[in-house]
Parts: sequence; C-alpha cells; structure tokens
Amino acid sequence: MTSRWTPGHITPITLQLVGPQSWTEVPALLCYDPSDPFAVRIAFGEVDDPDAGDGDEGIAWLVGRELLAAGLERPAGDGDVRVWPAHTASDVLFLHLRAPSGEALFELSRATVAAFLRHTEALVPSGSEASLLHLDQELDALLSNGGPDATGR
Repeated sequence: MTSRWTPGHITPITLQLVGPQSWTEVPALLCYDPSDPFAVRIAFGEVDDPDAGDGDEGIAWLVGRELLAAGLERPAGDGDVRVWPAHTASDVLFLHLRAPSGEALFELSRATVAAFLRHTEALVPSGSEASLLHLDQELDALLSNGGPDATGR
C-alpha cells in the first residue's frame, strides 16, 4: 500500500489514559500534513511512523486542527471527539474519544499541543487551508471512480 503521508510536522507526546482506578501512559505522535490542512492525526502506540494505524502497530485518529485550538481555551467538540482545558491545572488538556468499540479519556500537555499548533500555523496559517486543497481534482476523481470519465469506465 502506498502512503499518502507528506512530511509536515510531528511531535511525540505522552497521553495519560484515565482509568477508573489508575492512569496508563500512552505514547503517541501528533502529526500534521499540509496536504490535509484541516486535520491533525494522533497516532497512538509504539509508533515511529505517522502512517501507523494503517496496520497492526497502533491506532490513529483524525481530529480537526480548529477543534484542538478551540479546546485549548474552552470545551470544544461534541460526538466522537471532545477537548477541554482543566480548570485546576494550567498545563492539562482533556481529550475524550468515542468509537463504537468504546471510549477513552486522556490527559495531555496543553503546552505541548499549543506548541504543536503554532508549528502547524507556520506551515499553513488558519484561514488559508482551502487554498491548498485541489477540490476540483478530488471531486473529478470521486465522480469518475478514479477513472478518466464520469461513468467509471
């Protein structure tokens, strides 16, 4: 399988999985790819490759960059991904993920996420993301099933 990953910015981070009686450290990578400028990939597990999650090495979630930025200051998101800052600790950010197989609550460093987002802003300033997308080409490919004409032949 050919990877579509374009190097952008990658930051290693350790999340704390909040359990009923204990916390577990979970290594992860925050990954930003300018070719997918609205998203941040969080690759969980023992990962050296931002494409982890495509195989057995780990799991990856795509989270909106704007959602992460909003969550630094106030509760953001609803549904499968929610992010909010802790009220009592200045460097704690909560990340709640929900999937059909279950849900998880993580604590992570608010400062690390903020620094990561600053790096992504240097690559692609907020508000300019759409200029990097080739929506007409993507739409043509979808409508043609990846083939040369719209009938998919």
